[in-house]
Amino acid sequence: MPEKDSCIFCKILAGEIPARVVFEDDLVVALEDINPQAPLHYLIIPRKHIRTTLDLTTADNAMIGHVFQVAGKLAHDLGFAEDGFRVVNNCNEMGGQVVWHIHFHLLGGREMGWPPG
Repeated sequence: MPEKDSCIFCKILAGEIPARVVFEDDLVVALEDINPQAPLHYLIIPRKHIRTTLDLTTADNAMIGHVFQVAGKLAHDLGFAEDGFRVVNNCNEMGGQVVWHIHFHLLGGREMGWPPG
């Protein structure tokens, strides 16, 4: 599992790899997912390198709250908040995590089933 030096999201955040950024501030960057699972699929990536949800500490509480505020703002600004959306975080291999930098998927533009497939 790659560490920060080889993390693709850290490289995107550093501007070494291009991305279609839709929002950024001092805590997070939101960008279009290159492998969309819904008509509207964005990634919200904290600037701080944290490997998984299990590595969060109480010092990260404000940043995680901010992630959800940004998700709501994006859904509203991009016109799909009222229709509904989903925010997902995958943790570890069996949870579907493939990039070892915590991130959140913002999905919209279609009806979401439960349980997810």
